[in-house]
Amino acid sequence: MTQISTKPASGMRDFLPAEAARRKRVFSIIEEVYESYGFEPLETPSMERLTTLLGKYGEEGDQLLFKVMKRGQKFERAVAKESPAETEVADMGLRYDLTVPLARIVAEYQHELPRFFKRYQLAPVWRADRPQHGRFREFYQCDVDVVGSTSMTVEAEVTSALAEVLTRLGFGDFRIHVNHRQLLDAIMEKAGIAEEKRPGVLISIDKLDKVGRNVVMEELQTERGIAPEIIDTLLPLLGDLPGPDSDDEATLSRLREAVGDLDDGQAALDDLEDIRTFCTDGPAAPHLVIDPYLARGLAYYTGPIFEIRSDDAAGSIGGGGRYDELIGMFTKQSLPACGFSLGIERILVAMEERGEFDEDPAGADVLVTLWNKDYAPHSFQLANELRRAGLRVDLYPDSDRYGKQFKYADRRNIPYVALLAPDEVEANTVAIKDMKSGDQQTIDRGDVAGWITDQMKG
Repeated sequence: MTQISTKPASGMRDFLPAEAARRKRVFSIIEEVYESYGFEPLETPSMERLTTLLGKYGEEGDQLLFKVMKRGQKFERAVAKESPAETEVADMGLRYDLTVPLARIVAEYQHELPRFFKRYQLAPVWRADRPQHGRFREFYQCDVDVVGSTSMTVEAEVTSALAEVLTRLGFGDFRIHVNHRQLLDAIMEKAGIAEEKRPGVLISIDKLDKVGRNVVMEELQTERGIAPEIIDTLLPLLGDLPGPDSDDEATLSRLREAVGDLDDGQAALDDLEDIRTFCTDGPAAPHLVIDPYLARGLAYYTGPIFEIRSDDAAGSIGGGGRYDELIGMFTKQSLPACGFSLGIERILVAMEERGEFDEDPAGADVLVTLWNKDYAPHSFQLANELRRAGLRVDLYPDSDRYGKQFKYADRRNIPYVALLAPDEVEANTVAIKDMKSGDQQTIDRGDVAGWITDQMKG
C-alpha cells in the first residue's frame, strides 16, 4: 500500500498552537486598528462562481485561479466533449482576493447597506502561484475598503489605517508608494502607446524596481511590441525611480509638465495632491512616496493605487487602490470604491526574522493539577472558579506524579501551577507554584484568582 504523505500540500501550511497564537495576536491588533477607523467586519464564502472571478484580475490573474471542477454527471458530460470550454468543466473557483467578493456583496445587498460602506475582512485566499520565501498558495489577506465615495478622503483614511497597523506591529521604515492609473494612461498617451497595448505595458513598468531598466526595455520591445523610439519617450516621462529621499513636490511638478494639457492626467495629479494634504496630520504622512512607476497588475483599478514596501520584508507587504467600475460589473449601478490589502504572511515572516516571536505565548495562565481520580471533582471546582474570574485555565487530565505535571506546564509555558492535594482541600487553601522562579506558596482558596491576576499584572 502506498504510504500517504502527512506533509501539507505545496504552498500551504499547518500552524501549531504557538504559531497560531502569534498569528491570532497580530490579527487582533489589525482588527482593533481597523475598527478604530469605523470599519465593520464582513465574511464571504471561500468559493465563488467562476463567472464571478474570471475577467476581473487581468490575464495573469485569471491563470492563477484555483478552479473547482463540476461534479457528477455535469462533469462527465463536459469531459466527454472533444474540446470542452473551461467554464464547461469547472463552475467555481477558490477566491483569489477579497475585493471581488466584496463587489458581489455590495451588488447583492446594496439596499441593505449604509450610504458609505466601510468593511474589513481577514480571511484566506488562494492562488495557483509558485511557492517561494514569504509567498504561498494559501494565505491570509487583511482588507479594508470604503464603498460609496469618490473623495480622496477615503484614500487618506485607508492609508492611515494601514500605516497605524504597521507602526503598531513594529515596522518603522516602510514606504507607501502612491500612483494613479489615469496618470499612467496620460503618460502612455503622450508617449504614443496604443490603448490596447497599455495593460501589457503597465505589467512591464511595474517590474522596473525588481528587474531593472534594461530588462523592462527589452520586455517592452520583444513581448509588448513597443517600438524603441516610443520606449525612449516613455521612460523619461516617468522619470527616475523614487528613492528614500525623493522630493514628492518636485516629482509632482515634473509630472504636471509631462502630461501637459491632458485633463485626465492633471486631474489625477490633483488627486495625489489631495491625498498628501489629507494625510498631513495622520500616521501615513511620513511614509507616502509618489512613485510614477507603480502600476499594479490587477485590471480593475481606476484611480489612485498603492503599494507598501519595507526593508524588513521581501517584496510588497500590502497594496490596493481605487476601483470605481468593478461593482458595476455585477449591477447596472456603478459605485465608487477604494480598498487596501495587507500581505500578512510576509509581515509575519518579517516579524519572526526580527525576533518578535522568540518567546512562545503561554498556553494558559494556570494549570490545575490532579491529585487522583477521587479528588478530580475538587480540581474541576477550582478550575471553574478561576475561569469565572477571567483566567485561562488548563486542567491536567491524569493523576500523574507532580513532576510530570510540572513538566507539562513548563512545556506549554504556563506560568503558574495550582496544587490541590488532600492537605489543601482540608484547609481550604491552594498551593501555587511559580514556574519561572520555582517558588511555591500557599494561598487561601478565595484569594487564589486575585493573587494570580495581580502577579500577572506585576
